[in-house]
Order: sequence, then structure tokens, then C-alpha cells
Amino acid sequence: MGVRDIFGFGSAEPQLKGRDVAVIDVGSNSVRLVQYRVEGRMLWPVFNEKTMAGLGSGAAETGRLNPEGVEAALRTLKRFTQLLDAKGVSTRGAVATAAVRECEDGPEFVQRVRNETGLIIDVLSGEEEGRYSALGVLAGVGEAWGVAGDLGGSSLELTGLDNRTTLSAVTLPLGPLAVNAAGAKPQALRAHVDEQLANAGEVFKDAGDTFYAVGGAWRSFANLSMTLRNYPLRLLHEYEMTPEQVRKAVDFAMSQSESSLASVPGVASKRAATLPYAAMLLDRVMKAGGFSRVVFSANGLREGVVCVSDLSLVEEGDPLLSGAEAMAHSASPEPEFGLALADWLEPAFEGEGAVFSEVRDKRLRAAAARLCDIGARLHPDHRGDLAFTQVLYAPIGGLSHDERAFLALCLHHRYEGKSARSEDCVSSHLLTEEQRAAAVRVGLGLRFGAALSGRTAKLLKAFSLSREAGEMRITARPDTEDLVVERAWRRFEQFCNVMDLKPVLSR
Repeated sequence: MGVRDIFGFGSAEPQLKGRDVAVIDVGSNSVRLVQYRVEGRMLWPVFNEKTMAGLGSGAAETGRLNPEGVEAALRTLKRFTQLLDAKGVSTRGAVATAAVRECEDGPEFVQRVRNETGLIIDVLSGEEEGRYSALGVLAGVGEAWGVAGDLGGSSLELTGLDNRTTLSAVTLPLGPLAVNAAGAKPQALRAHVDEQLANAGEVFKDAGDTFYAVGGAWRSFANLSMTLRNYPLRLLHEYEMTPEQVRKAVDFAMSQSESSLASVPGVASKRAATLPYAAMLLDRVMKAGGFSRVVFSANGLREGVVCVSDLSLVEEGDPLLSGAEAMAHSASPEPEFGLALADWLEPAFEGEGAVFSEVRDKRLRAAAARLCDIGARLHPDHRGDLAFTQVLYAPIGGLSHDERAFLALCLHHRYEGKSARSEDCVSSHLLTEEQRAAAVRVGLGLRFGAALSGRTAKLLKAFSLSREAGEMRITARPDTEDLVVERAWRRFEQFCNVMDLKPVLSR
């Protein structure tokens, strides 16, 4: 039985009603459990635990799983089974990748796991592993053009991406355990890597300009890069680097001792020994594929395992808007208000110059409106700071880091009015002055809409908003004129002021 059959979500219309699923990933380095709450098309990781079992350690020489790793993995899988039983998570699936797939005693290990834990492990082919990882990437970023690369302990999977579709995939024996990366000479490793990457020509051919990096070793490299750049937002998902930035970080990684690398925030001590190899491999991939940027994905194989049984999680909706709706569903007393506000407020921004792009600006405003009431249950004295932080670090996708900072700043101004954040704030570092000004306009628009309607969709529909000839106009139904009280009018004036428009009320 494969993971498709285990999860079996089917094609029912996604609902914002939580359902829990668990994925156990038996990899060459680690054995990990992630429990997800599935809401609509969003996968919220609500529990995450791993053991660095090292199943694939030494497998390149012996052709067999590491005996100590086998025992560590079995202990871990027994624990995971008991944890899921205690949590009442019955929908669960387990997959194994390169080490179990390639070692001669892999089938024996799978049978032993079944006998001792009841878990049925689906051993993925290299192509399946690559496709599942790519589906996970797409679930987290939305549209993507390029190649997804998942670096595990024993292998590297490369899969082409075209919008929301996965293309051809190839698996290469380029994991650090497969090449004995910790002890090999850099020059020999580079030559071996380049020779292997030549076998990925079909995947690289006509690929987009972005490489999407997946896997713990490359996450450690991203954290190293953030430290070297003194990067203001310590968040892995959709962190970007240019080829020049990659090479600079590679040079540093290759010049450091294992203990020095282990001291870098975000670099696990067990990753430090092979980090220089992972860094060098990324540089060679970027060169082989002619990519102009690398984007790191927090999503990968495990998310793809869930998505493969319900492709609507990848093919439908937008990860940003879906994530905002899911956040609002749990935080706002009336989640429908944000949806109504998004459409209601749009006429106010007709003709505004774009600060990201016309399409992205509209999507960001729609997300901000959905999150408009996220502070409803927060302490009134701290709503601005708390809403800003929640949005900045929210586990939602479809956002570049500067867009994430913009969205968070919109929510700050929704609660704090025109009050600026401190100069050392993330938004001050990542956003231009023009983008910060646009966030003020969006935030004050949300603030006005909330005050006018009492944060209810029903009363919001009693008004319409329009702009022309230097004026912003509210048109009220005859029976709702009294709703435009002093507080609402004052916030309308503040909104019009930052929009450089004259406020007008039509009765």
C-alpha cells in the first residue's frame, strides 16, 4: 500500500476544517515525524521531531545499512508510533528514501519495522522521491519555473518545475554519505560532482532561472549565509541568494574548521562536517543549470507525500491567500469580514503606482485584508507588535522576504495608524521608502474599513468606496448614514490624507 492509498483525501472540496495527518520520513541521515493540520490547501506543521539515526552511514562501502543506525531508527519508529497513537492521529504514512532503497538489506529492514511497529514503509524510487519533493515545493511557493533539488544523505534528486506542474526527474548519487564527502579532497569532489551533474542535462534543459533548494544540509548553508550577510530576517522559506552570494558563502565554508561551522547559528553540529561539500555542490548545480538565483524551500518531501494524494493542494488556490484565510479562521471572530474587505477596498487603489508589481500588489492587499482582524484576541496594548510578528514569521508560503515584510508592516499600521516602526526593524532593512509608504496606505485603509463597519461583512456592504478627480468618496445607503460616526470619519480622513485625496461622503 502506497502513501496515496494511506492518505486518500480524494477530490472533495477543501474546507477550513482541521484534519490531522502524519508523515514519517526514513532518510539516509535522519528519521523524522511531522504531524500536519490540513486546513483548506494549507499544511500547518504542528509537531516535528527527528533522530539523526545515520542509516546510510558507510552504506557506499558496504552496500548495507549501518547496524547502529538500524537500531536507532527502530527505537525512533516505535516512539513515533506511540506518539501518534497518543495523539489520536490515525492517518499516517511512512516513506523511505535512498539508503533503504539501495541497500541489499533494505527489504529486511522494512519487514522488521512492520513486524515490530505495524508501520508499512513505502520505499520510494528516485523519481518518486524527486517528484514528491517538487510537489512539496510547489505547495509552499505556488507558481514556480525552474528546478527543485532535494539533497539527502545519499542522493540528490532534481525535478523540473513548470508553473504548478512537475516535469522530468533524475536521481544522482551525490549525497554526502554516498561520496564520503567528509574525507575527500575538494578538487576530486568537484570533478566527480560535475561528471554526475552532466547526467542531469534533460532536467536542466530549458529550465527556468530559479533553483529551489531542499534538504537539511542546504538549510544549514542558508543559515550560514544569513549570518555572513547579517541578514535581518532569520527565516528559511523563500530566502534567496544570487550565484555571487553563493560563491562567497562557499569560499567561507571551505575555509573553516568543523568546530567553527558548528558554532554558526542554525548549523547543526552533525551537519558541520559535510557543510563545505553541500555548499560546493550547490555552487556546481547553479553553474550547471545556469540559474540566476537559488530559493530555499522549507517544504519538500514530507509535504509532497501529503500532496500526492490530493493534488488540489498544489494545483488550486494560492498559498498566500489560502494561508491568510486559514490564519484568520482561527483568529478572527468573523473571518468572512476580511474576504469582504478585500474586494470592498480595491477601488480605493485604482490607478496607484505599483511597488512590487500590479499583480503582486493586489494579491498582497487581498492577503492583508484577510488578516485585518488577526489581532482581535490579542492584548489591545500590543496588537500592532504582535500582529506584525505573527505575520512576519507565519508558516505561509507564496511570499518573498520583502513581500513578507511589507505584509507585516501593513498589519502594523492597521493597528497603530501612521506610527512608524523603529529604524532597526526588519521592514526598515528589507523595504524601500516607497514600499513602506505603500504599507501605510494599505494599513490605514484596513483601519478605516474596520472602524466603519464594526468589522462585519454585513455592514460593510451598506457602503461603497470610489475615487476620481482627486476625491475619495463613501456612498452610504439611506438607512446607514448614522454609522459614519466621528471615529469612522476621522479614520477616513486619515486614509484620504495618506492617499492625497479629498474625503467625501455621499448620502
